[in-house]
Amino acid sequence: MKIKRLLINTNHEKYPIFIGSGIISNLKKIIKDLSIDYMKCLIVFDKNVPNKKVEIIKKKLNNKEVYNYRLEANEKNKNQKTINQILEVLLKKNFSRDDILISVGGGITGDIAGYAASIFKRGLKFINIPTTLLAQVDSSIGGKTGVNTSQGKNLIGSFYQPRLVISDTDFLNTLPKREIVCGYGEILKHSLISDRNFFKFLNNNFKKILDFKSPYIEKTIYHSCRIKKKVVEKDEKERNLRKILNFGHTFAHAYEASLNFSKKLNHGEAVILGMTSALKFSKSSNFLPINEFKIISNHIENFGLPSDLKKYFSLKHVDKIVSFMANDKKNNSNKINLILLKKIGNVLTNKKFDKKKLKIFLKKELSN
Repeated sequence: MKIKRLLINTNHEKYPIFIGSGIISNLKKIIKDLSIDYMKCLIVFDKNVPNKKVEIIKKKLNNKEVYNYRLEANEKNKNQKTINQILEVLLKKNFSRDDILISVGGGITGDIAGYAASIFKRGLKFINIPTTLLAQVDSSIGGKTGVNTSQGKNLIGSFYQPRLVISDTDFLNTLPKREIVCGYGEILKHSLISDRNFFKFLNNNFKKILDFKSPYIEKTIYHSCRIKKKVVEKDEKERNLRKILNFGHTFAHAYEASLNFSKKLNHGEAVILGMTSALKFSKSSNFLPINEFKIISNHIENFGLPSDLKKYFSLKHVDKIVSFMANDKKNNSNKINLILLKKIGNVLTNKKFDKKKLKIFLKKELSN
């Protein structure tokens, strides 16, 4: 199968994304062709990644000093303590800024590894090998890294671009369906904020995409990455345009934090719930016409994506949810900043609302 290639070109780094099947077998050649020189390598990998895949990667790094850090990748371990443990390995093994850290795992692994790389001696070479659909279509692109705190999600972090991203679709075959649905949430988000034709493609080929049929899955990943590429290149540090990528995420991050990042609700499911809330709020605020709302909500319902807020929350959670929304890093006043939708492909940014309005909205959602 032909390997697809995208070039990300930001103010701070230019790097390629390779998308296709079996790419990790060509890792040594790719690194050599990109002139990424190093003597030592630390592989930070999610313990759920098959050992066979990790061993393939290690073999492609032969003649180098290769070390491992095995990570139990979950939101509760996405913290400064884990970062300190990775930094301790790098320091004890005397890594230099010319050496390399490779992330092998989903979005949590990439966020942790990327943040550790960004602060070690003010910048260690970083390669991202995302192994989940969510990471391949979203978190591996754009350089956002970071950790959670008790005050909320991703409140500590940095913008740090990798030297290379390898999205090998063979990793996806080992994913449970729940993880696949998570990744689809970000794909759907990209279509809603940017491309009506892409939304139509998803609507017509949903089952083929989630069954990883070729060429549908490769086309989906590539197109989703291309949408994010265009946004990131124009606004690397999220000063303006890049905020559209947060559609649904202010709700989503608050939902996750309100449940203390439990396994009951993972990030991708929270994003779909958050987008559903943002769509309903857009409609109730008279920004999104009812016919557009129905097209999107039918897609979410027809394909069994998580959309019922009452499955996870009750009225007693409202104050906590709004409190976490108020702490969101996108806010710059006492009001809550939301990204909303006018129609498929057309978003509204910097719409600010007071806590009272959000509480009324959530109480209504959880009372119906």
